[in-house]
Amino acid sequence: MASSQRSVSRPVAAANTDALPWLTLSVTLTALFMAVLDSFIVVVAGPSIVADLHASDSDVQWVLAGYQLSYAVFIITATRLADLYGRKGIFLLGVTLFTLSSVACALSPNAGGLIAARVVQGLGAALMVPQVFAYVTVLVPAARRHSVYGVLGIVMGMATIGGQVVGGLLIGADLFGSGWRLVFWVNVPIGVAMVLLAVRHVPKTASAATRGLDVPGVLVLSAALFLLVLPLIQGQEAGWPGWVRACFAGSAAAFGLFVALERRLERRGGDPLVPLTLFGQRSFSLGLVLVLALYALIYSYYLVLSVTLQQGLGMSALGAGLVHTPAATAFFVFSMVASRIIPKHGRRVLEVGAIVLASGYLATGLLLMSGPRITPLLVIPTLVLQSVGGGLVITPALNTVLSRVEPESAGVASGILSTAQQCGGALGVAVIGAVFFGSFRPAAAGRVAAAGHAFAVASFGTFVIAVTAGVVVFLLPNRPKEAE
Repeated sequence: MASSQRSVSRPVAAANTDALPWLTLSVTLTALFMAVLDSFIVVVAGPSIVADLHASDSDVQWVLAGYQLSYAVFIITATRLADLYGRKGIFLLGVTLFTLSSVACALSPNAGGLIAARVVQGLGAALMVPQVFAYVTVLVPAARRHSVYGVLGIVMGMATIGGQVVGGLLIGADLFGSGWRLVFWVNVPIGVAMVLLAVRHVPKTASAATRGLDVPGVLVLSAALFLLVLPLIQGQEAGWPGWVRACFAGSAAAFGLFVALERRLERRGGDPLVPLTLFGQRSFSLGLVLVLALYALIYSYYLVLSVTLQQGLGMSALGAGLVHTPAATAFFVFSMVASRIIPKHGRRVLEVGAIVLASGYLATGLLLMSGPRITPLLVIPTLVLQSVGGGLVITPALNTVLSRVEPESAGVASGILSTAQQCGGALGVAVIGAVFFGSFRPAAAGRVAAAGHAFAVASFGTFVIAVTAGVVVFLLPNRPKEAE
């Protein structure tokens, strides 16, 4: 206990100075960029993996799903371990595991080995990502946190939108005949550099309020998340069989048991895995719904866009990646704009962003339904419109949600939000994926026409999710806590 208290005193002192610890933040934000990037970069590598490893469509699905599943299931437990044993040690463990598993991915001789390595890589991401949010909350004074969260939002957004650009460029480069393996090799030198820099420049912090690990809570919550995320990832491809419904029922029961266990532990004066009082904060509960909605539409839309471009239009990974470039540029520019104007205009920035974001999806659907044959040049303007809105709403959303969280709860709050990102992504892919593939009938209309129709229908579905996110935005507090 005493060692934890000593480790907390250092970041508190840093928070009282005017100089922000940008070197520390740069190391941790790089880890965040890598983790998010690897959720998306593999999307464009799918056809190359199939050709090289003679993998099935189900194998490729698990290359994506294995990472996402272990990432989602272990995030909250990883945050609690960091609060208890120190964030620096858990962060270094996560980066090391992520880097070594990237080597294993790049060297995989078959689909089974690649899937196993991706599961371990997801565990590494789960260990390192929540510490990024926790370090921002602990090291940065509240009055200046909005600017750092602006940078954090830009990093996440660029990794999300730029993942397919980077993936396309790496696969197209085909250095030394590496093909798809380069999307994993690129993690290795970055990971080694992060470990070396983190040892020297990332401080030791922990939570003095954390007294122990709630092992029953860990087991029950992990089971609940596994039973929730697995059918979301595999249900659509499996045709939504009975075991999917059984998993959802089991997940609901496990979540109910988890809440009961946590309440009982709180009444006994124990240290629950997730303080349920967090959900009593209106800004946090609404923000959780907002994160679920935003990442549901982001994950799903860029997946179906990649399928449309590669399977529908027959584009290469490089060509499909380059289609995203104008949208990625627009996202970056308007993320920078949002980070500068959010302190003055508050929630209004998110409101404008949510409206523009939803309008972009609606415009894509209406344009493709009006008759023109889908081409990259046809959809790029509406993709840019979506990115303008995304830059204005996604970038400041995290600050809006976490600005009212006390520093001692920063770790678990960030873990919950990171879990919501992965669960939202899985939910979006399940729903919008079902809409897209249910409308994609190349045998009847031709591959290009079928892809255009399916992408239009998916755009309308994503528009509904964007409207839901917009409604939540209008219910959020108008100003961050420190502004009040």
